[in-house]
Amino acid sequence: MNDGKRVPAPQDSPAQTRDVPPPPRRRLALWVAVPILALLGWGGWSHWRTHQAAAETQQQQRDFTPQVRTATAKRVDDPILLAEPGQTLAFDTANLFARATGYVEERRVDIGSRVKKGDLLLRIAAPDLDQQLVQAQAQIGQNQAAILQAHANLEQAQATVNLANVTRTRTTTLASQGWETKQNADNSTANAATGAAGVAAAQAGIAVAEANLRAQQATVHRLQELTGFERVIAPFDGVVTARTVDAGDLVTADSSGGRAMLSLARDDVLRIAVYVPQSGAGGIHDGLAAKVTVPELPGRSFEARVSQTAHALDATSRSLLTEVDVDNAEGALRAGLYVDVSIAIPRQKPGIVVPDEALVFNAGGLQVATLDDGDQVHFHKVSIYRDFGTSAELRDGLQGGETLVLAPPPDLTDGAKVRK
Repeated sequence: MNDGKRVPAPQDSPAQTRDVPPPPRRRLALWVAVPILALLGWGGWSHWRTHQAAAETQQQQRDFTPQVRTATAKRVDDPILLAEPGQTLAFDTANLFARATGYVEERRVDIGSRVKKGDLLLRIAAPDLDQQLVQAQAQIGQNQAAILQAHANLEQAQATVNLANVTRTRTTTLASQGWETKQNADNSTANAATGAAGVAAAQAGIAVAEANLRAQQATVHRLQELTGFERVIAPFDGVVTARTVDAGDLVTADSSGGRAMLSLARDDVLRIAVYVPQSGAGGIHDGLAAKVTVPELPGRSFEARVSQTAHALDATSRSLLTEVDVDNAEGALRAGLYVDVSIAIPRQKPGIVVPDEALVFNAGGLQVATLDDGDQVHFHKVSIYRDFGTSAELRDGLQGGETLVLAPPPDLTDGAKVRK
């Protein structure tokens, strides 16, 4: 039975047997088996290689120490420089109104005029007021004459009462001896009493006359004061900032709805109103040094001092009204200027300044990461007092001098180790 194999014939020689090719199926199996074995070997080697790489990666991750940048938390004790806008105001201002009714007789100043205390600014002609003063002075003479007349009446009353007393004594004595009637004695007694009343009336008349004199003298003094207002003088050294009258204008005394004739401002010292926020109000006190700069005067600054504060914060803005005085003897500044005021406020406690890169905000809130023992990370909760844009001053959380991690990786945890 033929099974597919070739059986050499008995008559074939050995040389002929060696030249016979192998069967086709054996060659096919060989060609299939070799690639399969190669693929299996390659797959096993690749799997081993992948597993080994994964193990190495896990080990590297376990042993990985990230490299970070660091900075030092800076402790600052210098004063806080607070810069706020303000407006210059005259140290003193005065609006001069008319206290005497009349016409402006003379005007000696105009806007911009520099004046000294006591200088004559305006002269008002008030003839009615002058005549009232003359009349009041004449009435003083009448009151003085009335006092003399009252004294004469007193002397006359005293003489009358003396005579009445003598007559009463004589008549009473004679009546008791029967030489005079009782009626005459009673009349003498009544006349003496009437004389005493006359003396009292004369004394009261003197008091009234003297009171009238004092009242008239007060009227004269009042009119003299009013006539003194015909001369409008400067109450302090300064500059005329407004004028609303000219020579010949009618002015009315004590006019509630009128305009001031002149406005005067003292500008050798200027006052600046500054509103200090609540964060710096605690360190503000009188005499604190300040510096004033004007945008229109580049490169120049003016020394100033805090003169006074309101001592209470405004409830709406939570700010403290502070007045700063600046010396303007040279006249470089003017009232009404917009200025910048810098005040060096002493710190209530030292501040800690850190770079903004050190701040981290996560589920734990605002924090910073510090390096302890050289390479171990610890997170600290902090709060910001002031932000400067590239750095921030902390209110609490650090003591100063700590080594901070800048821009810490998001997966950095508390207690992890890093390298610089």
